[in-house]
Amino acid sequence: MNAAHAQEKTLRIAMTVGDVPRTVGQPDQGLEGTRFTGIPMYDALTQWDLSKADGPSLLIPALSTSWQVDAKDKTKWVFKLRPGVSFHDGSTFNADAVVWNVQKVLDKSAAHFDASQVGVTTSRIPTLVSARKIDDMTVELTTSEPDSFLPMNLINLFMASPTHWAAKLKGVPASVSDPAERSKQAWAAFAADASGTGPFKMTRLVPRERLELVANKKYWDPKRTPKLDKVVLLPMPEANARTAALLGNQVDWIEAPSPDSIPMIKQRGFVIHSNAQPHVWPWQLSMVPGSPWADKRVRHAANLCVDRAGMKSMLGGMMAEPKGVVPPGHPWWGNPKFDIKYDVKAAQALMQQAGHSAAKPLKVKVQISASGSGQMQPLPMNEAVQQSLKQCYFDVEFDVVEWNTLSTNWRLGPKDNSAHGSNAINVSFSAMDPFFGLVRFASSKTVPPLSNNWGYYGNAEVDKLVADARTSFDDKSRDAALGRLHARMVEDAPFIFVAHDVGPRAMSSKVKNVVQPRSWYIDIATMTKD
Repeated sequence: MNAAHAQEKTLRIAMTVGDVPRTVGQPDQGLEGTRFTGIPMYDALTQWDLSKADGPSLLIPALSTSWQVDAKDKTKWVFKLRPGVSFHDGSTFNADAVVWNVQKVLDKSAAHFDASQVGVTTSRIPTLVSARKIDDMTVELTTSEPDSFLPMNLINLFMASPTHWAAKLKGVPASVSDPAERSKQAWAAFAADASGTGPFKMTRLVPRERLELVANKKYWDPKRTPKLDKVVLLPMPEANARTAALLGNQVDWIEAPSPDSIPMIKQRGFVIHSNAQPHVWPWQLSMVPGSPWADKRVRHAANLCVDRAGMKSMLGGMMAEPKGVVPPGHPWWGNPKFDIKYDVKAAQALMQQAGHSAAKPLKVKVQISASGSGQMQPLPMNEAVQQSLKQCYFDVEFDVVEWNTLSTNWRLGPKDNSAHGSNAINVSFSAMDPFFGLVRFASSKTVPPLSNNWGYYGNAEVDKLVADARTSFDDKSRDAALGRLHARMVEDAPFIFVAHDVGPRAMSSKVKNVVQPRSWYIDIATMTKD
C-alpha cells in the first residue's frame, strides 16, 4: 500500500527538449529550462505571479520583499531581502549570496565565475553591472544606464548556494591547479547535486534521460510548499513519443502534444490545458546589406502571404493568429499602420514591385529546429509557411539544427558561420516583459553576440524609442513609450509574424490544482495528484 501511495504522489513530466536542462541555477534549453529546472529548484529576487489563469501574470516579490530606484541616480536600485530563507543545503540566504550570484555571471575575476552561465543570463539582464551588500538583508544593484525594466529582468537570475558551491570546490583534487578549471569542475559537481532555495530539491540526475526532484517541505512560502512528494522530468523531443508515453501511462503530463493526437487524448480521458499567452512564433529576418529581407516590400509581402487560419486548423485550433508581438488592446499595442493579415494578391503585387515572379522566385534560407522549448510543432509549421510563401514567389530552403544549437546561434547572428548562410531564423520567444518582447530585437545595443537582435534590425529612431521606454519609471508613460516602439516594429516588420502559442499540455485527470496562467511558465509547486 505504501509503495502504491508513494507512486501516486509522483508527477512525471515529458518535456519537448532533447536533454535535461542545466541544473546549476541558470538553465539552458530556452525558457522550458526555466520552467522545469529554474522555477521548481530555485528562486530569484522577483517572480511572475502564476497563480491565476484569467489575467496577465504580474511581477511580485520573491527573495526580495521590496525594491526602489534611487531618485537621484536611476542606475542604482535598493532591494530589501526576505528574512528566514534557507538553501537546500541548510545555509542562509542573505545579501552575500546575492552578490555572489551576480558575480558568477558578471565578475571574471571571481573564483566562482562560470562562463557557461553567462550567455543565457546577460542576454536577458543586459544592463546589470554589479551588486553591493548594504547589510545582511539589503543589496544595491547598479545598471549601466537607467533601466526601468530591471526588476522584471531579474526573474532570470536564480540564486544558487555559495556555501554548497564552496564545498564542491573543496572536493576538486589538489592536482587541478588552474583556477578556471577548478571552478569548472566545482560547477560540474554542483550540477549533479544542486542547491537552490526553491520548492523542490534535486535528488537524481541522469543526463539526457531524467531529473528527479523531491518536495522541499521547509520552503519559505506556505502557498507554494509542495503537496507532491516527487517530480520526474523526462526529455522527450518527439511529439509522437510524448503522446505514446502519456497514453501508455508512463507519464502524467506532456508538453506540446501532436495536434492530430488531441482528439484521441481527450477521448481517453486526459485533460488538455491551454491559454492565451505572451508567446511569439516568428521568422526573425536578417537586415544586413545583401540580405533578401533588406527590402521592406519583401518583408511586408511575406507577412501578407502566410495562411495563418490554415495553420491554426492544422494545429487543431492550438494557436492564435498574431497582429504583432502583442495583440490589439494590449497596453503596448500602439496602433501600427501595417495590418498583418492574409492577402495573397497584395503580397504578389509587392513582390512584383521588388522584381520577383513565379519565373524568378526569391531564394531565402531559414535556420529552424525539429523540436524544443516553445517551438510548438516546428517541422509541420515551417513546411506550411514554406508552402504559403511559394504562391508569393519565395523559394524557401531550411537548415535544420538541434534546438540548443539553434538557441546558441540566436546570439551569434547571420554573419556568423553558425548561420550556414541562413538569412532568417525561427526561434519562438516570450513577450512577458518589455525587454524580452521588444527591446532585445530592436536596440543597437542588443546585436550579436550581446543579445537576440539576430538580424541587426534598428536605427537611431528605434534606439530613441527604446530609450524613451527604458527611462520611463511610471507604468503609464512606459506603456505609451512601448506602444510607440511596438507600432514602429510592426510597420518595419523585422519578423514574419506566424503564430502565438496557447501552450497546450495534456495531463492525466489525476493531476489536480493545475493553473495554466497567461504566461510561458506554469507552477508545479501548487499541484496535487489523486
